[in-house]
Amino acid sequence: MVKPKDAGNVTQSISVNSQDDVSPVHREDNMLLRKLGYKSEFKREFSLLETISFSMSILAVSCGITTGYSYPLLSGGHFAMVWAWPIACIFVMCVAASMAELASSMPTSAGLYYFSAKMASKEQSALASWITGWSNITGQVTLICSINFSCAELITTAIAIGTDGSVALGSGATFGILMAIHVTQMFFCSAGTRIIARMTIFIMLLIITTSIGAIISLLVCAGNQRVSSADAWTKFENNTGWSNNAWAFILAFTSPMWSLTGYDSAAHIAEETAGAARAAPIAILVGVAGTEILGWLYYIAASYATHSVPEILQSELALPIGQVFLNVLGKKGTLALWCCITVLQYLCGCSQAIDASRVVFAFSRDNALPGSRWWKRINRTTQTPVNAVWFAMVLSAICGTLVFSTAAFNSLASASVIGLYISYVTPIYCRVTWGRDKLQPGPFNLGRWSFPIGWIGIIWVTFMVVMLLFPYTQTADVQTMNYSIVIVMAVFIFAGGSWIFSARHWFTGPIPNIDVQSDSSSYSEKHNTEKNSFGT
Repeated sequence: MVKPKDAGNVTQSISVNSQDDVSPVHREDNMLLRKLGYKSEFKREFSLLETISFSMSILAVSCGITTGYSYPLLSGGHFAMVWAWPIACIFVMCVAASMAELASSMPTSAGLYYFSAKMASKEQSALASWITGWSNITGQVTLICSINFSCAELITTAIAIGTDGSVALGSGATFGILMAIHVTQMFFCSAGTRIIARMTIFIMLLIITTSIGAIISLLVCAGNQRVSSADAWTKFENNTGWSNNAWAFILAFTSPMWSLTGYDSAAHIAEETAGAARAAPIAILVGVAGTEILGWLYYIAASYATHSVPEILQSELALPIGQVFLNVLGKKGTLALWCCITVLQYLCGCSQAIDASRVVFAFSRDNALPGSRWWKRINRTTQTPVNAVWFAMVLSAICGTLVFSTAAFNSLASASVIGLYISYVTPIYCRVTWGRDKLQPGPFNLGRWSFPIGWIGIIWVTFMVVMLLFPYTQTADVQTMNYSIVIVMAVFIFAGGSWIFSARHWFTGPIPNIDVQSDSSSYSEKHNTEKNSFGT
């Protein structure tokens, strides 16, 4: 690992005030970033709308429900489809609100691990930052792989539907498609910030279009496939293999927990965003709220259109909801909507790869990753961390070898949720314990609700992390085992061993790369006396 003493190689003072071509908003953003300890290295091409779009592009609700439908289908049928989503959404919003408060105060690409370092006690600051950073990178990389794997399954399902089942691609072909997706995304995600920012608007429109299209088609075109309201809202069918119905229903929370990941992306592109202290929290909250509403409507529609749970479970399609669409819309209608969702899922993977690369860049900027001097380099042409993009994608491709397990998606989804949500709540825990009086509020803050909302989120995530380590059937074998424990433990052993034998002697948390002396760890002091624009 590269030690902090090498940080001087990239330390340069930049006088943002001397840049006549910088707008007042960008100049204020850069000044705030300097107070947080970093120089401005990116172009601020993301507007508020584009930041919201970027957040929603990773959440991609129509893709999340389409690929995650099998969870509630197995874990309670109609009842789980309708009720697991909103229950989980309540608690996820608590996590999102607490994160938005921190992002508003400290808008930097370092994001979550920077928050942990600043909110923790002096003695625990470095360790908290280390845990958060490695957990986040684990979640980011496995989330790329799970998104791209589900994209590959969307493609194989489309082929099966289009050929009336005569072509059924196996795990080998699926792995090949997965690798092809990774390779093309490597080049796409290495583009300049302006191209990426404009792309997010198209993705958001596609998300809204496919979500509304799926909801309306399932409700209107179901015909005699539509079940009664009593069945749609209350019928419970446990097909998990677990004898306890309550536990089976709890397993259905995997779907909303996986779908509602990646909203920290708004914090990670803060250094590429105009008015980041306001835009980042708005993007987090709007992205999560919009996804929760559309997702619930989608699941309600799917519940009404699922005529027989056992019949759908017997479908030979890789994604069971494909059979529901086929029953309701027919072959041509299904393929039309399915192709749009597949394109969206591919673009969702691109957005996630971009997000992961910014995390790798930021963590490497503080010399916390092996080979940091390579991953923190900014490409002179695109002004983006191209090396970090390729590093994240190669790691994701390695995780793709799990495709040969029948529980591949469950393992990848669980690992991504565990890694990401541990990194989400670690800074929140630091905030509600050691950092009770440390935070200088940004434009958005929760006021007196900050601590109860934070604790609710922490308790919920603790419960979910334990749940997500379990297999989906009571008697697991090599094929059906939940391999998330293998991924998580591998990273834990490596990161933990690195900390014990090396990093604890030199890693101090976020390293300023400018020569500015400031004890401020949050929103610029000149805003402290302003009236909070939308906080309490």
